[in-house]
Amino acid sequence: MASSKRQIEVQTEDQTPHKWCKSLGEEVFKRFFSQANPTVHKVFGDGSLFSPMLFGKFFDPSDAFPLWEFESDVLLSHLRSNNQTSVDWSETDDGYIVKAEIPGAGKSNNIQVHVDNGKVVEISGPWKQRESSSKSSSSSHDWRCGHWWDHGFVRRLEIPDDADFKNIEAHLYNDVFLEIQIPKTKRGTIADVA
Repeated sequence: MASSKRQIEVQTEDQTPHKWCKSLGEEVFKRFFSQANPTVHKVFGDGSLFSPMLFGKFFDPSDAFPLWEFESDVLLSHLRSNNQTSVDWSETDDGYIVKAEIPGAGKSNNIQVHVDNGKVVEISGPWKQRESSSKSSSSSHDWRCGHWWDHGFVRRLEIPDDADFKNIEAHLYNDVFLEIQIPKTKRGTIADVA
């Protein structure tokens, strides 16, 4: 089976003033999660990069949080012990690498990677799920009947001060795994945020 690699454009300019208009509070998330199907539980459940409960407490996905100020081994140890790690962070001499499994794997993902003010990387995208009536087969499903949902996901991660945000590259492998390469700035130079 051949693997496919697709480059994802990384947006460094703000093109949408307020992408997420409604704040997701803990109560709203818990209500949504309690009524969700198994796919939603897999995407937003314990250990998922896209879970607001990623580190044992609620994080508002519209706010960035500084992962780089924590010891990643300590922070992610409980996820590794449960084999639920969905993100891999590493640092090299030349930069940082973030790898993540994308929700709705294998469904021709429309992933967006956006850098906000040179300080935050946002990974987002829609994923669609359609439930058909038990009376109809998939070949004869009428789009006008049944229930459908259009869900999306987002995760915002703060990047280190020495990151060269204008040269970030992102690739999606087999529509399943996202790899973001964040180069470090050259010593003695500072990335222009303006």
